[in-house]
Amino acid sequence: MDPSGIFATSYRADRRLVRTRWQALSLILFIAVLLAAPYLVGPRIVAILNIMYISAVVAVGLQICTGYAGQINLGQAAFMGVGAYTAAILAEKTGLSFLLTIPIAGFAAAVFGFLFGLTAARIKGFYLALTTIAAQFIFHFAVLNLPSSWLGGSNGVTVPPATLFGLRIVSEGAQYYLMLFVAAIMVAGAFGIVRSRFGRAFVAVRDDDVAAGIMGINVAATKANAFLIGAFYAGVGGGLWAYLIRFVGVDQFTLFNSVFFIAMIIVGGMGSIVGALIGVFVIRVIQEIIATVGPNIAESVTFLGGDIVFAGMNVILGGVIALFMILEPKGLMHRWTILKSSYRIWPFPY
Repeated sequence: MDPSGIFATSYRADRRLVRTRWQALSLILFIAVLLAAPYLVGPRIVAILNIMYISAVVAVGLQICTGYAGQINLGQAAFMGVGAYTAAILAEKTGLSFLLTIPIAGFAAAVFGFLFGLTAARIKGFYLALTTIAAQFIFHFAVLNLPSSWLGGSNGVTVPPATLFGLRIVSEGAQYYLMLFVAAIMVAGAFGIVRSRFGRAFVAVRDDDVAAGIMGINVAATKANAFLIGAFYAGVGGGLWAYLIRFVGVDQFTLFNSVFFIAMIIVGGMGSIVGALIGVFVIRVIQEIIATVGPNIAESVTFLGGDIVFAGMNVILGGVIALFMILEPKGLMHRWTILKSSYRIWPFPY
């Protein structure tokens, strides 16, 4: 709901994301804070922000596939792993620039995801979820059983620094701006996708695929395209991850990671790009709090043992996710929308 007195007088104005001066000012201030972050916070916070940007790219892709197109996807971490290994192998063996390895990583993951998207044309719901879980096992099996000279096997692959126009990006500040720049492009692209005819087709298939087919939408192609786009985003995120960590191992892309990506879009709000970003922020902050508090508890309460403490912390994280699904299944974005609407129509209840 727009504020009173704000209304569109053309189709182009009606499609604008930023509709008021306050929204434009808020966006400019938010971008300014992100650009100044390396100078305002310490290296640890910068490292956390880098991981948030990568997670945002992957979660936004999952939001397009699951939140907009309604295709359950529990293999997003495997698609991310395909992108990470592709970028790592290309960077190590061919020395290609960051500008080439990242798009190729996205396309490699998109091809892998498209194969599973084809199954979505015939199955849905629980059976589709099981099929996407298979992506995890196929990915792990391939990495661990192919010749180690190809993908490194269980030893993983070391990744050289990203190069851009001949420059090696090794400093924390340069890495931060690189992650921020790519994440901003991918998020902006996601807004364009969901507002295009493809995005409207995704929503139509999600709401009722039979009715969508009657309207002339190619349902099978739409479902496969949703997986393709979601996997492309995961591949780009995997490529960024490879350049940030400088090491790629198969245990970095497990089924647990896929579940956490699902949790991010549930907590933030299904069917909303902004909701996915909010979910990434909330889940990553909770994970960092657990990672910080856990060791302190293990040192203070020694009789519990470190394993029990860390297992308990993961239970707490799972409990938070479960509470969101019970108490606010539509996510924080839905609650924020209600809060804005209540403020704008106050004191009237409707």
